[in-house]
Parts: sequence; structure tokens; C-alpha cells
Amino acid sequence: MVTDDKTRVELEAAVYRRLVAHLRERTDVQNIDLMNLAGFCRNCLSNWMKDAADAKGVPMSKDESREIVYGMPYDEWRAKHQKEATGAQQAAFEKASQKH
Repeated sequence: MVTDDKTRVELEAAVYRRLVAHLRERTDVQNIDLMNLAGFCRNCLSNWMKDAADAKGVPMSKDESREIVYGMPYDEWRAKHQKEATGAQQAAFEKASQKH
């Protein structure tokens, strides 16, 4: 087990970068699918990035944090990759939302 805080943080950062890279490659996986299955999505990751920046006093806008996660401006990603949610996806989202 890693006991050195610096090494642990470096490993966690590497895992985060790999997760973000994976999500950038998997544009076929919609955010609503991620929310329905895992309870978080790309937007959640970008919100967590902004929260972390705010906690450290690092200036970062919501648009900047989204671009970090999406690898491009959010509106551009939506235009290229986001599809209209199906009725089944919406129903699953509503059902999952009631649990929280």
C-alpha cells in the first residue's frame, strides 16, 4: 500500500487523467446512460473539478472545467456527440432520481 501522500496524489491524478481520456474516446456513451448506471457523468466530473478549484482558491469557470473534462467547449461536444434521450433513458433517470 502507498503510504507516501505525494505518490498517492500522483497515482490518483493519473487515474483521473485516464478516466477522462476514456470518456473522451467513448463519445457513444451518453451522459444520461452514465447517470442511470453509475450516478455520475462528465458534467459531474467537471463540477467536481470546479469545486476543487474553488476550494483551493484557483479561478475556474464552469465552462473551463467542462472543457477540461470534455476536451473541447461543452457546446461543441453536445453538437457533435449528444443525442436526444429516449423515453426509456428518461424513465430510468426519473426512477434513479427518486432514490436520491
